[in-house]
Amino acid sequence: MSGPGRSLRQGPGARYPSLDTALPSGANAREHAVLLGRVHDALLTGRPTPAPLRPVIEDSWERMRQFGIDPFGASPPKMARMDELQRHREASPISEVLPLIRRSLVSVADEAEHIMLVTDAAGRVLWREGSHRMRAVGDRVGLVEGAYWNEGSAGTNAIGTALVVGRPLQVYSAEHYVRSLHALTCACAPVHDPRDGRLLGAIDVTGPVSTVHPTTLALVNAVARLAEAHLQGLHHSHLERLRSVAAPLIAGLSRPALVVDENGWTAAAVHTEPVRRVQLPKRCDGGTVWLPTLGECVLEPLPGGWLVRPGSGERAVPGSVTLDLTRPGAATVTVAGDSGEWAHRLSPRHSEFLLLLAAHREGRSGVQLSQDVFGSDQHVVTVRAELSRMRRNLGGLIESRPYRFAEDLRVRVLTPESPLDLLPGSSAPGVRDLRARSRGAPDRSGR
Repeated sequence: MSGPGRSLRQGPGARYPSLDTALPSGANAREHAVLLGRVHDALLTGRPTPAPLRPVIEDSWERMRQFGIDPFGASPPKMARMDELQRHREASPISEVLPLIRRSLVSVADEAEHIMLVTDAAGRVLWREGSHRMRAVGDRVGLVEGAYWNEGSAGTNAIGTALVVGRPLQVYSAEHYVRSLHALTCACAPVHDPRDGRLLGAIDVTGPVSTVHPTTLALVNAVARLAEAHLQGLHHSHLERLRSVAAPLIAGLSRPALVVDENGWTAAAVHTEPVRRVQLPKRCDGGTVWLPTLGECVLEPLPGGWLVRPGSGERAVPGSVTLDLTRPGAATVTVAGDSGEWAHRLSPRHSEFLLLLAAHREGRSGVQLSQDVFGSDQHVVTVRAELSRMRRNLGGLIESRPYRFAEDLRVRVLTPESPLDLLPGSSAPGVRDLRARSRGAPDRSGR
């Protein structure tokens, strides 16, 4: 039973659990909602709180204060125009698995008096279906198609906060920063591109506060993982079709060559070791180009892709690298040189490593990076494996003994305006230290 002094945290494990449910084990939902209301009032009026918030909610509320969100009279969420909404629907890879998501969730949401929402990576609601009663409630609070439910627009909520931290999250009652949302309980799971980990959007189920249950989050997360698996299957089918198209061409080749799709994913290789992905230039017109890990290559167009013919094998290091961390969950590294410019999406872990190497241009040993990322020197083998994978993807950029950016590279880091938004889903000690140190810095833009 919840009461004054009872912690709202989820136990002594990791700061952010993999499935971040809202109710402590054994808690009475109604009493817990009352306690959360008291915590909400106390924190916003500067009084002592009867219990601490969950870490993920505490961190989000700190961001809300930085954003200047009004918890008592927040404006309706920003809305996209209908033509803009339709363009984003058509462009979203999630549209390819929308029938699967509907079959899995809409009937459940309807029977449970919930609504199902699917958003893009910016938190824009692309699709909404479910209970007529809850759709009416959603209309009143702005939880409608075209509305932006990122944190900066709607405050702490399951959609916006899950997109920031990059993992499944449940937000209950007064954990919502804006008071008008206290009557809701929401469970949300991000959907990532299974090929490269890029954030595509999120799946959310929202209902009345009285319907909160931990299994809702597990269900939404399972559907998100099923959607990712289906996207992976579609990708494999596309590569198989490309292999069939290219088979007659590569059968007669006597020199090394790769067949890749329009995004650089490898479908076939002949007389060479296959790489998982080739980093193509942002603007690819064919001809001779320099490619990371492959050197000088000739690109020839194929239906749905490219034939890549490695040339002299030169692997000169480009002139500059830009690490862009301005958008949570969408970190990229851009490599520029005489032959063109390439952008590479980064996983959360590789984002941490590159940020730490950019902050320590003199280099870091495997032990130091293990401590920086995992808080212990017992993960050196994992560090070496991750850095080896990253060096294959970004050939010539990262050197070893110690691990560091190549000395003659110009390295630039673009960071969010607020230090709180610097890789907000990371609990790595080295990243948290950089956040703390940058709070008092006069210029955090990295520009």
